[in-house]
Amino acid sequence: MQKYSYPLAALLALGLFSSPALAGSWQQNQAVGGFNKVHLYTPDSVSSIGQGRGLLVVLHGCTQSVDAYLTANLAQAAEQYGLVIAVPDAMNKAGFGCWSYWQGTRNRSSGDYKNLVNLATALMANPGYQIDPNQVYIAGLSSGASFAHTTACIAPDIFAGVGVSAGPSIGTSSNGALGPCETADVATRCNQYAGSYASHFSSQIASIAHGRNDTTVNLCYNEQNATGMADLYNVSRINGENLISNGTGRTADETLWQNGRVSMLWLNSVDHAWSGGQGASGSYINGNGINYASYLGQYFRDNNQRVNRNSAPELTQISVSQGSNQISVSGKATDADADPISVNASFNNSMNQTVSVSATPNTTGNFSLTSPVLANDWYQVTVTATDSEGLASNPYSTSVLLGPPPPATAPELSELAVSVEGQCATVTGRVFDLNRDLASVSVEFSTGTVAATLNGDLFSAQRCALAGGNNTALVTALDAGGLLSSELVNFSIDAGQNATLDQHIAAGRLNYTNYANCYLEYSTASFILREQLVTGNQCRWQDNDASCFGPTQSCSSAGGGEDGGDPTPPPADCVQFSTNNYSHKLAGRAYSSGNPYTPNYFATGSNTALAGSTWGVSVLSSTSAGYWQVGACPQ
Repeated sequence: MQKYSYPLAALLALGLFSSPALAGSWQQNQAVGGFNKVHLYTPDSVSSIGQGRGLLVVLHGCTQSVDAYLTANLAQAAEQYGLVIAVPDAMNKAGFGCWSYWQGTRNRSSGDYKNLVNLATALMANPGYQIDPNQVYIAGLSSGASFAHTTACIAPDIFAGVGVSAGPSIGTSSNGALGPCETADVATRCNQYAGSYASHFSSQIASIAHGRNDTTVNLCYNEQNATGMADLYNVSRINGENLISNGTGRTADETLWQNGRVSMLWLNSVDHAWSGGQGASGSYINGNGINYASYLGQYFRDNNQRVNRNSAPELTQISVSQGSNQISVSGKATDADADPISVNASFNNSMNQTVSVSATPNTTGNFSLTSPVLANDWYQVTVTATDSEGLASNPYSTSVLLGPPPPATAPELSELAVSVEGQCATVTGRVFDLNRDLASVSVEFSTGTVAATLNGDLFSAQRCALAGGNNTALVTALDAGGLLSSELVNFSIDAGQNATLDQHIAAGRLNYTNYANCYLEYSTASFILREQLVTGNQCRWQDNDASCFGPTQSCSSAGGGEDGGDPTPPPADCVQFSTNNYSHKLAGRAYSSGNPYTPNYFATGSNTALAGSTWGVSVLSSTSAGYWQVGACPQ
């Protein structure tokens, strides 16, 4: 029998928050809102206006893979302006992989229009993304631009702004994309698409852009789209142009309408492509101009008509003390707008039970409040100030122990996971330190040790240039007293197949259908392809930005490594944990009864009594789900 020995996997309920991903990272190939494949980026930052983050949905162009936007500097814009980025792959494609803007029913309950509404709604509903409903935007390139434009007309209540890059006007035919300019009454059509939601155009804004060197989509649509939206919003053009510059040679010419409601850009040195700025690359991604995503971030931030620009209160000089099993909080709460303020303090114990008290600051902003009498325990104290407009300050948070301290206990790791992208592996998880003296979390990869980044009880560590095949990483949490716990995670790296174009074709990974694109990019040099799942058991081989790819075919048995890292052993193996009885209870391995201050503890399943009450240390082992017994696993 194989034995697995793990440190505590239970977490105290203090400070647990729903989180879709560790911030500052891409989540690829997510199924959200009716789409099977969505790339999501969640920034570390939040928006400087409103509450939380904005959301920018970006739609690809014809023949363009959503993977190209992973190298289009969208993450840079996301961090600059606190934007969650969502890049969905169209479900109902037409023509050459296009968003089908020229056909089908145009309403919020049909096709990909419905999916985009559902995508935005689903992301807003997930508290982990912290999306402000007043900062939801949509943009796109070419067919994606026209589809984004149409969607913003259909659902102006959801989308506060739209970015249209090289998009034929809404309602035009597919012939209008590549042929002569088609005249369109953009304002009338947009208003018709909105129906009963048209009143929301009073607070919507639009950015219209086009590359000056575009020889694919007629340049006439830039002016037609901009003036059409200006007519819809009933705003007048401001005379003159502004030069937008991202450095030498990376410029755009900007025309604005009243109150910044409409912006028209001519992207200099940009062809029919998404303008990604310096360093951007990929299929139909241009690196010669400005970063259009960053421009949109600033334009939407500066001109958003829906956010409340009233400033939130501010907390300063916070002091927390304790005595007679009560916690006292004092400090200062001020509001730059002189709005009335209420201060709230919550006290959350280790069983996730919360009591709250409130106070009103005096005329100088000073406040003082005290909790009711509390039982001995660790408490998470959170203080916030809220003004009469409903805006809340940044919370102040600290931990306070009432009663005698628990015995010295090593930090405990849980929810370990490994995500793999190329030859990079990111290890994430949670760490809980009963004594609140955590010193560090480190992850030892085969090529070296990385100090993990800590964010509350979450941690993350990444290492790149790892060898292909099966890998392991040792996660270690260390406290100030020198106590530590370690846990091993397993994962697999798909190093891909490195070969020349002809060799890839000979091996069946590529064929001659996409030969020109691959040859223009790599010529006779060697390059890496990785096998990516398309659907079911169908895969294709492609390079990093998916500009060079092979046919969709049955997945090979050795291709496309999956993310690993699940530390849970097979059900037939024995697992054991050694920790205090209270933590066993939190993890479901034990239960208690009797006096709440000196309870009796029992192992779940076997009902065997555990010694030492709350802080007694017991070893529990299990070979079947839900049944725990006292003692270690058999040797």
